[in-house]
Amino acid sequence: MTQKNVIIMGAAGRDFHNFNTYFKDNPDYRVVAFTATQIPNIEGRRYPPSLAGEAYPEGIPIHPEAQLADLIVEHNVDQVIFAYSDVQHEYVMHKASLVLATGADFRLMGLHNTQLQSEKPVVSVCAVRTGCGKSQTSRYVHDVLQNLGYRVAVIRHPMPYGDLAKQAVQRFANYDDLQKHNCTIEEREEYEPHLRQGSIVYAGVDYETILRQAETEADIILWDGGNNDLPFYVSDYHIVLVDPLRPGHERKYYPGESNVIAADAIVINKMDSAKEEDVLVVKANLEKLNPDAAVVEANSPISVDDAEAIRGRRVLVIEDGPTLTHGGMSFGAGWTAAKRFGAAEIVDPRPFAVGSILETYTKYPNVGEVVPAMGYSADQIHELEQTINQADADLVLIGTPIDLGRLLEINKPSQRVRYDIEIISRPTLAELLERKFGKK
Repeated sequence: MTQKNVIIMGAAGRDFHNFNTYFKDNPDYRVVAFTATQIPNIEGRRYPPSLAGEAYPEGIPIHPEAQLADLIVEHNVDQVIFAYSDVQHEYVMHKASLVLATGADFRLMGLHNTQLQSEKPVVSVCAVRTGCGKSQTSRYVHDVLQNLGYRVAVIRHPMPYGDLAKQAVQRFANYDDLQKHNCTIEEREEYEPHLRQGSIVYAGVDYETILRQAETEADIILWDGGNNDLPFYVSDYHIVLVDPLRPGHERKYYPGESNVIAADAIVINKMDSAKEEDVLVVKANLEKLNPDAAVVEANSPISVDDAEAIRGRRVLVIEDGPTLTHGGMSFGAGWTAAKRFGAAEIVDPRPFAVGSILETYTKYPNVGEVVPAMGYSADQIHELEQTINQADADLVLIGTPIDLGRLLEINKPSQRVRYDIEIISRPTLAELLERKFGKK
């Protein structure tokens, strides 16, 4: 059979995993290129030979997605694989239309061809959108399983934005490991909270090798999902977060809707800040998509170190970057805390923004009077620091999962906003997990 030429559209995560699990040693296909989008400065690299395998002695080039149509023609491409997440269904079909019009087939890959089987039980925590509350839910699940007597290893969805060969398998046991692996702000936001609670965290590119290593030091694998992507491993219990602040998104985004349909338990988070009519919309959609799933309701309580220091002050708010960009939100926990604790004014950061931070406001016009904590490179981290320090404000509220004050030199008083998960319905998620796995 004639070998098919393939391009994989991605964002440095699902694309590499699909290649590793399906295309790497498959003689029926030849992957001629990856394309990259969503994340700044991840194109122009090469998927290295050490990861690509013997069939690709020179590796595989990674091009900007804007070149997709030209690449299809240049390489006589037969199939284009769409392999990134947190995009509207309509967006996916626009990309499909471009590919089809250029002459190639457009393909989405399902669980059967891309999931790996673990020798240990797997609990996965995923979502319908970025910013639903996966991180705090993953920490909650870790504590529940640990209290049941299990050793837990956390495997995080990939964020390999640097040297791919060096990032093939990453193990984080303490904060020094974050420095050793030159982690970006986005990586630190996902890994640090797990490390604070004593977890071992794995991430990287080669998720088969990662899994086998994690299995040696765990009784249960906890998959901590990224964006709204599907888990890379066959799940024994699949938990999915939905967000009533974005009602209807559980049916409108790829592949978040697939997560809902596949879920064993669905957590409706942020009940304490959602409108009742929006919660009802979400519940009605869940009943249509997956009536057999257990539905758990939860609050996302917010706390600060000193509420009185916020009252009456002019506050600059910093929010989690991906929640605002991929997630499409205009605010997060920091903005909510500023309003709740009586800030006199939320300072508009846009007049003070520089470089790539200023460009973020143009690319994502939904981002309003908050600073997106973008930090995919040293230059971008410096531009984030400049933007914060140039802003005319009394106080900085940091609504990210980590203390940016440890990474940035902020020239004005600051404090963190913390948020957790509080289960408010029965059965609780802890009860469901104990029912599934029992005590060790």
